[in-house]
Amino acid sequence: MAKTLDGRVALVTGASRGLGAAIARRYAEEGAHVIAVARTVGALEDLDDEIRKLGGSATLVPLDLKDADGLDRLGAAVYERWGRLDVVVGNAGVLGSITPVHHLSPKVWDDLMAINVTANYRLIRSTEPLLRASPSGRAIFVTSGAAQANKPYWGGYAATKAALESLVLTWAGEAAGGTTRINLVSPGPVRTAMRAMAMPGEDPDTLPTPEALTDLFLELASPAETRHGQIVSFRR
Repeated sequence: MAKTLDGRVALVTGASRGLGAAIARRYAEEGAHVIAVARTVGALEDLDDEIRKLGGSATLVPLDLKDADGLDRLGAAVYERWGRLDVVVGNAGVLGSITPVHHLSPKVWDDLMAINVTANYRLIRSTEPLLRASPSGRAIFVTSGAAQANKPYWGGYAATKAALESLVLTWAGEAAGGTTRINLVSPGPVRTAMRAMAMPGEDPDTLPTPEALTDLFLELASPAETRHGQIVSFRR
C-alpha cells in the first residue's frame, strides 16, 4: 500500500526533540526522506536511529538557526542533491522569559526574534524556489494562541509568534494561485519541554503528546491537501 509521503523530501527544523522529532518520525514512517535540522548532534543521531528502526531514511543537519548563511547553504545543498523540496516544517522556536515587557532583557528579545522570526524568514527565502520546483510543495509553520491572546507576561514570545503569522500569511497571499500550499498550525498546549518550562506546575499527563498532533501535520504535508493561507488549530 502506498504511503502518504512516498518519495517526498521533507525538511523539519527543531527536529531533535518534542513536536519536531515526532513530526520527523511520522513523515519518515509515511515514506518521506527527512532532512532533520537541529543544533544538537547527539539528539539528531538518536532520531536517525529511531527513523531507521521505522524503515525510513534521514539526512541530519546540525545547524544553529541563527546562522543565516548556514540556512542559505542548506537551501543550496538541497538543490544540489534533490533539485526540489516537497515539505518544509518551520517548527523550531524558543520561549524566552515569561516576564513583564519592560523586564525583558535585550539578549532575550534578540534571541526570540532571531529564532522565532528571522530564522523562519531566512528559511522561506532559502526554500521557496525549492518548493516551487515540487509539483505539490507544502510549507507548515508552528504558531501559538499566545500570538493573539495579549496575555500579561507573555509579550516577548507572543510578539514573535504574531510576527511569524503575519510573515507566513503574507507569503501565502503572494503564492496564491500556485501549487505551493502554505499554512500555520496552532498546536495549543502540548506535552513538551517548552510547555513544562512555561507552566511548571501543570500536570503533563493532562496534555496531548507531540505524537497526537502528527496526523494534522501529515494532512497538511500531503500532496492532496488544499488548505492554503490558514491558521489551523489542533483539536483534541
